[in-house]
Amino acid sequence: MIPAEPITITLADGTSVSGLWQEPPDTRACLVLAHGAGAGMTHKGMTALADGLAARSIATLRYQFPYMERGSRRPDSPAVAHAAVRAAVAEAARLAPSLPLFAGGRSFGGRMTSQAQALTPLPGVRGLIFFAFPLHPAGKPSDDRAGHLSKVTIPMLFLQGTRDELAQPELLEPVIRKLGSQATLKLLDHADHSFHVPAKTGRKDAEVMEELLAATAVWIAMLS
Repeated sequence: MIPAEPITITLADGTSVSGLWQEPPDTRACLVLAHGAGAGMTHKGMTALADGLAARSIATLRYQFPYMERGSRRPDSPAVAHAAVRAAVAEAARLAPSLPLFAGGRSFGGRMTSQAQALTPLPGVRGLIFFAFPLHPAGKPSDDRAGHLSKVTIPMLFLQGTRDELAQPELLEPVIRKLGSQATLKLLDHADHSFHVPAKTGRKDAEVMEELLAATAVWIAMLS
């Protein structure tokens, strides 16, 4: 197991957040990885992503959004979240200036990353990776949250469970088609928003994670 090194990331306003830098010895790319709305960078799902990517020679920089750093349950405003994304990307570029750079995250973190990219491109980032993009709130199907994606001009990878209550496939798939060749959708059978699968399906969560990690590694390799 590759250990994660605690670091501090300074934002443009002078405040700082915690980060975890995980770099395998044979690193071939780096992913700046943001957490979801309800759990921070040390959540077991985030750790599993970072460990799995490290095993595939991909470094990660996990980081906290300011609200999570404060222990608050209320997510930051988009402007504050975007500033954290930019600071984390800049820190990753400083830590590994020669590596191909990617950015994204779980749910809320991925959406904040794509919003930041849509407003002003993140320097050096070659592609965005969404681990369960939150297309709409649970029980409120809509594609309103996808409007900004048409302004993203770099490749995007969407990894989504077919049982994701925050991204119904019948709504997400037309969004992906409209984005054209810039977007790649990888559907994970029977998985929900947390990539959990019911036992009755005959699938296990570990199998879903392996499928997700393999797809991520292949996509990164194509763009690296």
